[in-house]
Amino acid sequence: MSLRDYARKRRLGTTPEPSGGDAGPGTRPVYVVQLHHASTRHYDFRLEIDGVLKSWAVPKGPSLRAGEKRLAVEVEDHPLDYATFEGDIPRGHYGAGHVEVFDRGHWACDGDPLALHAKGKLEFTLSGGKLSGGWSLVRTRMRGRQRQWLLIKRDDAHAADLEADDLVDRDGRRKSRGRAAESDAAATGRIHRTSGAEPKPGVRRARHTRKKNEAGWRDRALALKGALDGAMPIGFDPALTILQDAPPAGDRWLHELKWDGYRLLVDLVDGGARLRSRNGLDWTGTFPEIAAAVESLPVGDACLDGELVVLDADGHSDFSELQRVIEGSSRAPLRYLLFDLPGLAGVDLRKVALTDRKALLKDLLGDGTGALAYSEHVIGHGAQVFEQTARAGIEGLVSKRVGSAYRSGRSGDWVKSKHARSDEFVIVGYTRPKGSRSGFGSLLLASRHDGGLAYMGRVGTGFGSDDLKRILERLRKIRARDAPFDLPGHVRIPRADITWVRPREVAEVAFRGHGKEGLLRQASFLRMRPDKTPEEVGNDRDTAKRTATDRKPERATSTHEPETTVKLTHPDRVMFADAAHTKQDVADYYRSVADWLLPELVGRPLSLLRCPDGSQSECFFQKHHSDGLGDHVHPVPLQQKSGGREDYLYVDAIEGVIELVQMNTIEFHPWGATVEAPERPDRMVFDLDPGEGVAWKTMIAAARDVRDRLAWIDLESFVRLSGGKGLHVVVPIAPGPSWDEVRRFCEGFAVAMATQAPDRYLASMAKAKRKGRIFIDWLRNARGATSVASWSLRARPGAPVAMPLRWDELGRIRAPDAYDLTRARRRAASLGSDPWQGISTLRQSLPDL
Repeated sequence: MSLRDYARKRRLGTTPEPSGGDAGPGTRPVYVVQLHHASTRHYDFRLEIDGVLKSWAVPKGPSLRAGEKRLAVEVEDHPLDYATFEGDIPRGHYGAGHVEVFDRGHWACDGDPLALHAKGKLEFTLSGGKLSGGWSLVRTRMRGRQRQWLLIKRDDAHAADLEADDLVDRDGRRKSRGRAAESDAAATGRIHRTSGAEPKPGVRRARHTRKKNEAGWRDRALALKGALDGAMPIGFDPALTILQDAPPAGDRWLHELKWDGYRLLVDLVDGGARLRSRNGLDWTGTFPEIAAAVESLPVGDACLDGELVVLDADGHSDFSELQRVIEGSSRAPLRYLLFDLPGLAGVDLRKVALTDRKALLKDLLGDGTGALAYSEHVIGHGAQVFEQTARAGIEGLVSKRVGSAYRSGRSGDWVKSKHARSDEFVIVGYTRPKGSRSGFGSLLLASRHDGGLAYMGRVGTGFGSDDLKRILERLRKIRARDAPFDLPGHVRIPRADITWVRPREVAEVAFRGHGKEGLLRQASFLRMRPDKTPEEVGNDRDTAKRTATDRKPERATSTHEPETTVKLTHPDRVMFADAAHTKQDVADYYRSVADWLLPELVGRPLSLLRCPDGSQSECFFQKHHSDGLGDHVHPVPLQQKSGGREDYLYVDAIEGVIELVQMNTIEFHPWGATVEAPERPDRMVFDLDPGEGVAWKTMIAAARDVRDRLAWIDLESFVRLSGGKGLHVVVPIAPGPSWDEVRRFCEGFAVAMATQAPDRYLASMAKAKRKGRIFIDWLRNARGATSVASWSLRARPGAPVAMPLRWDELGRIRAPDAYDLTRARRRAASLGSDPWQGISTLRQSLPDL
């Protein structure tokens, strides 16, 4: 259905119903339940999906009893602004009768809601006034003029022996049930409280229960040196950081993890919380669960500063998952990690020492098991902590002077140090897409300089298909007729290819430094930053400390690689059904990791795993060249056992990789030799393949054992997650030995290990002997045999990646398929150096066993 059906059934303009205008600046998907006194009294249940309210008429209304099924008849889609509609539809009009909002709030599911709706089964969570917790909508096979579903409450803590009619008065009006009375004030993402709103009735009652405790917290706050009575800093501006290369040394500094989320400021006044972004957006209605958690604190007045995040299983912040929560495609819990307390119980604490503010904040939060948590810190040891965060894959540190006051803006008391080379830039334009790419080709970026904007280059990689669509929609709304500046004369972008936009949007981009003329090198898109304003861009680095190579906008010229023009046919073909990754996603992935992938592929004969219908269907290996593979896929004639020669294939640039992706290639398996010296191998691979019952920690120990035994014979090695079940130990050697010599060495090494530890290892492929032991597969070192390349995707569920590691990283990895496409892209963007640093220059002689 579509809004065309909505408009067709109504005489818009003569009925008070909305016509489908702008519903406001919200983000998280909303739901609304409206009680409709039409010819037949019923409830209308609506979920925001794909820009409209998917709608169902529920005759008896939702039941809060776990497992009880209620008929829900799907009706026409409604516009988003219908979520706030209340009023009387006049007699003679479609749906005539009184409409009022019964409940509203946010909803979320795991996955693409549009796809789940199409499949006929939606499992979701509601966060509202009356309806909360888990619910299901399941399409039935019952025949009728309209599609019929069942609305079912899941069995959880929010289930109750109630139904919708129990929550309305006898005259049909709303009836309060605990926090349900707040549903009008707890607005959706498009209906925000104002800072001067009266506290909600439920909150007023809670306020009286706090009064005994309030005095105690007030006394503690006033006892701190520097505290000011009666001057709560409501609406305070945030303290901001200055970027530097490393954390400061000494015990005068404390160091917190740099959380990867959205900065969130909170004013709690008379028991009512107002949430603000760092640039002043009201987020109270967007994150009602955080507002409710703040309102449950044992005080009625406070000013709080922290970061809104989603944490993964390791306790690391996951920005991508946070975005999915906001989009409604994930039900992961939000956490508000608090690191400062500018005010408490009517007392201004901004001039109190930071460590005293944090100590009081920690006590205020208690055990931190809910949506609120305390951001811990370490005093001193900045270099060691910074190194540990690098090993743990954490973005970096925020370091603060231990005795500092809370100063809004940038003062030098707060500095950040990041492992990834990334920064925020203002988007000033975009180029038209080429080939089969949709959306746009690249974004033109700028930064603040000398009071204006300076061109910094462009970014054309790192975008998923959803990114291209979503960003283009935002940029089309702010198109500009004129450029904000003149591009340097030697930036060779055809002016006809550029669409300029007003400098309103900010993007975060990873890059590998600046070129000699000051533009970004090897830029890769990370994310949009709606929490930052263009005026902030370029102001978080101490400009007095910039080096001459950091940025020279007045001499700017393009150092960007030409955009790949390889045309993808069927870019929407699903290559990983369980992860919903398309051919376009695969191509974008390989573009984004090209700097790390290409050294493993370029100039080596390749075997390809091609999957014409995706990894979920039949795949096949190909090693011979054919003309249809693409102009950047080259033949190399190699000798055959029969005496003849046949053309194998290789690539020398990312264009060749993308052409092979166009041919539905997922995996790349290079030879352990180059096309220039195909008979002289320069790599050996020991593939550790676990039998049934072998634990992952045993695999890690085995890889280290192989490394140590190789070291005994003066061979340095490198480790890789296979992306399958095992690990690869890779040994570079100086070209010289023949394939037969390399194969005999690898066989002898594997047999020696199996002989010395037969209970752990075997050097035979016999599956009957594999249980509980690890097969040291040395057969990949024969002529024509291959191993998967580092950074190659694997045609397996979940889109795993064969990931090279430093040896000191291995112990922190939980599985051989720990990196999927998304995590691998994130790792590629954040790596400061190659985990296999030096492998291409290491020359080792093959010993005689």
